[in-house]
Amino acid sequence: MAAWIERGEAVEITQNGKAFARLVPATPEKPRRFKMPDILARLCANFGDKVYSAEELQGVIRESRGERS
Repeated sequence: MAAWIERGEAVEITQNGKAFARLVPATPEKPRRFKMPDILARLCANFGDKVYSAEELQGVIRESRGERS
């Protein structure tokens, strides 16, 4: 039976002509399609240890929206 399953075949176990169990090949684990980005490393590379105040962030948001202070 193991050889059949290794070849990808399903094996049914029957009792009195009725199937009561089915052995199927295990599906291999699929690798991730892509590697998750390291966001923290990217932030550290771009901004270092800089911590912005609320006022600085508000200014950046206003500027990005085209608003004048």
